[in-house]
Amino acid sequence: MNNRRMLMFEIIRGAAAILVALIVAMIFIFICSDQPFEALRYMLVSPLVSNGSISMNSIYTIFAAMTPIIFTGLGVCVMFSSNQFNLGGEGCVMLGGFIAALVGIYCSTGTYLDMVIAVLIASIVCAVVLYIPAVLKVKLGASEMVSSLMINYIIMYVVLHFLNNVFADGSKGSVQTFPFAETARIPQLVAGGSKLTWGFILALIFTVLVALFMYRTRWGYSIRMIGINQNFAKYSGMKVGAVIILSQIIGGFLSGMGGALEVLGRYEVFLWRDLPGYGWTGVTVAILAKNNPIFIPIAAFFISYLNRGCTLMATYSDVPAEMVDIIQAVIFLFFAAEKFLAKYRQKLVVAGAKEELSQKNAAAAEGGQK
Repeated sequence: MNNRRMLMFEIIRGAAAILVALIVAMIFIFICSDQPFEALRYMLVSPLVSNGSISMNSIYTIFAAMTPIIFTGLGVCVMFSSNQFNLGGEGCVMLGGFIAALVGIYCSTGTYLDMVIAVLIASIVCAVVLYIPAVLKVKLGASEMVSSLMINYIIMYVVLHFLNNVFADGSKGSVQTFPFAETARIPQLVAGGSKLTWGFILALIFTVLVALFMYRTRWGYSIRMIGINQNFAKYSGMKVGAVIILSQIIGGFLSGMGGALEVLGRYEVFLWRDLPGYGWTGVTVAILAKNNPIFIPIAAFFISYLNRGCTLMATYSDVPAEMVDIIQAVIFLFFAAEKFLAKYRQKLVVAGAKEELSQKNAAAAEGGQK
């Protein structure tokens, strides 16, 4: 199957999985709601439409929610492309936000370099953290999925320890840090109280950079080849261990950057008391995008739209917000099902083979006539 047909198949397969997930959600809504059509309106229409017209504030809210999950989606995309199921992006988001907050509080230079320094330091620290499961995988054969899951909770409890006992602002009624320096905060992209920051633009820039890295560089090619067939990559001379480590370091760097931009852009203090969930959502985003960086923003928009719709539905109707978890679970199910639309894929393969054969025959006949 040529690339064009494969791309068309993946788009159709993804759209079908999303459609089935929405149908399942609708069935649950009709079962548990006394006003199902009102609930569906809040879930599917209200995220963009307010008082009968498209609301720009709602669009800004969706874009703001996309920022961290674009970064975690890109990080997961790179790691999954090398067939490494590292789930440490969730902990890196929390750690990246915490490190960036501390830099923004205690290492301020009084200039707007503060935000750059804070984000870079947080990203580098998270890259180093995900170096650990990568090395354990390469040197000891330890499962990167298990070790990265464990690291998430190690990070969470270490952060909570320092937040509670070392860096907490004791004058407040809740556990939080002191406020960041104003120069460390990510500027708003749109005035008027919107939570949309320049981090969104940076997320789009990194989408392009990651796509160029994955499809236009030797290292990106190596990552993808190892993901397709690790033994072939090894026997062809690729440094498999080094590439695996590189992919997970990049994943940690991107996830940490997403956490840093989220905290410095949308908060004045660090007050997360639990894993924020952006890393888990990034896995869903990467799966929806089929590990293609260019599709990450589209998948992130869909998830952010869905999250906002379910929040509005839970607020103004009798359907719980957990409906979004059901939808995501169904999407996972159909994307993971290798037999889903397998017959349609086979038809595309046969049609592609016939088309190529007819083209060859036509070319041969033309050559014979000459």
